[in-house]
Amino acid sequence: MAEEAAQEQTDPTASRPVRCIVKLGGAAITNKGELESIDAVSLRSACAQLRQAMSHGGAAGKVVGMDWSRRPGDPTDPVVDVEGLSEMGGLGLDSNFVVVHGAGSFGHFQASRSGIHKGGLHSTLVKAGFVATRISVTSLNQEIVRALAREGIPSVGMSPFACGWSTKQRNLASVDASQIMQSLHVGFVPVLHGDAVLDELLDCTILSGDVIIRHLAQLLSPKYVVFLTDVHGVYDRPPSDPNAVLLREIAVDENGSWSIVKPALKGNKKGVEISVAAHDTTGGMETKILEAAAIARLGVDVYITKVGTEHSLRALNGDTSSEDWLGTVIRSSG
Repeated sequence: MAEEAAQEQTDPTASRPVRCIVKLGGAAITNKGELESIDAVSLRSACAQLRQAMSHGGAAGKVVGMDWSRRPGDPTDPVVDVEGLSEMGGLGLDSNFVVVHGAGSFGHFQASRSGIHKGGLHSTLVKAGFVATRISVTSLNQEIVRALAREGIPSVGMSPFACGWSTKQRNLASVDASQIMQSLHVGFVPVLHGDAVLDELLDCTILSGDVIIRHLAQLLSPKYVVFLTDVHGVYDRPPSDPNAVLLREIAVDENGSWSIVKPALKGNKKGVEISVAAHDTTGGMETKILEAAAIARLGVDVYITKVGTEHSLRALNGDTSSEDWLGTVIRSSG
């Protein structure tokens, strides 16, 4: 159903293909063990690298700060160089990116305590949890938009619930991407997030950022997709295991089944072991791998690597071909 919606939605004004869809993993930009705690260093690094990638690796020009809000504790009102901005010819950035972020320590606690991923809005607990979850995830979205804006990236937050996205038994059923496409056309960077949404059969559920990315990849046909995480990529077992091996390349065939291309694993009959945090209502790494495989089937390469490293910057630039790049490439075997 969502696939049909993607085929029907076209943008008659679109002039350039989307260069990259970026997933900021919740575990990478928040302190997942602390309720509603942002990893400011990782978020700042991710935003700075996004700006570098948008500058095509060249010297970035003057950063035009776009967060003109006064934050608690600020001694004065923000200073805006109105005259200077009026005379600027442009930002000098290739802003044809889309950002989707996970919730991390925002939203998961509220969602798991109330059980909204299971549905049932007739329950007062679920209804209250729906509200609480959306308050939490939208507050994170605003902070990420602000962090991008401070790097001079013209970003706009977009919540799937507010944009009319909904599901049917947890599968995407209704998607309105018109705001996303119009925003891209005028030079904005849409910033979406995993969200609590309405469901035709369950009343409500959680729509994960990974599912959103897969649909956007189908709709927008980006050159590549980058998942920025708190580890270097996909491992054959939990990365905390000292014997864990980083999988450098995974191939996906037309039927959706996938196989490990690099490295050749010996003695591992299981392939990849999955671990999911107890409070994670979105499926954790398993969902990421499945959605990345679905994107690869579209002919779009997916790069998974650690945020805030030289490898993440190279991935954002689409430069992952050399042997010294650390990460996982998931691509079509065709």
